[in-house]
Amino acid sequence: MHVCFIGLIKDKRLLMQSIFHQPFKKDNRNVMKLGFTCALLGMLALACKPPRMDTFEKNRDISRSDWAVNDKPFFELELAPEDTAYYFNMYVNVRHTDAYPYSNLWLLINTQAPGDSIGTTRRVELPLADTYGKWTGSGVNGIVVTGKDDIFEHRIPIQQNAIFSKPGRYRFTFEQNMRQNPLPDILSVGLRIEKGAPRK
Repeated sequence: MHVCFIGLIKDKRLLMQSIFHQPFKKDNRNVMKLGFTCALLGMLALACKPPRMDTFEKNRDISRSDWAVNDKPFFELELAPEDTAYYFNMYVNVRHTDAYPYSNLWLLINTQAPGDSIGTTRRVELPLADTYGKWTGSGVNGIVVTGKDDIFEHRIPIQQNAIFSKPGRYRFTFEQNMRQNPLPDILSVGLRIEKGAPRK
């Protein structure tokens, strides 16, 4: 009887060891695996988070290099809440051939803020040549050359220290506003927006 009791005690000790010691080892491994998985998911979340908008630039080709009035290229920009604390500088990009018949380009630019279905439109003049008729843009590889098929690129500021007070999607629509329709020898137009200084 005494021997059986001692054996029972030994069995209980073995049982307690099997209950309390073995699972702890497994749990430690599980905790380490869980921690590694959480760290990996956190890194992936940071990698997938969209970066803050520092510079936005997109260009649209003009069909057949003849810009019709009803051809209205648009550009969409997504701003995060933290982006609204900064000023922005806005530019219009223009590419044209040497055969373009004018020294400037008039645009109607419609801006739709988030939640705005109509937007506001303003008329903007883009000077492309100086008073002597010389193109102010850069030619191929930054070198201005002269010839019928030469291409000139311009980046023209249209607004400095612009304020976008709402986060969300902004839409900018361009419409050529010259007297000639279609407007010949315009290859592409584009929009560039650069983040400036913080607003005080």
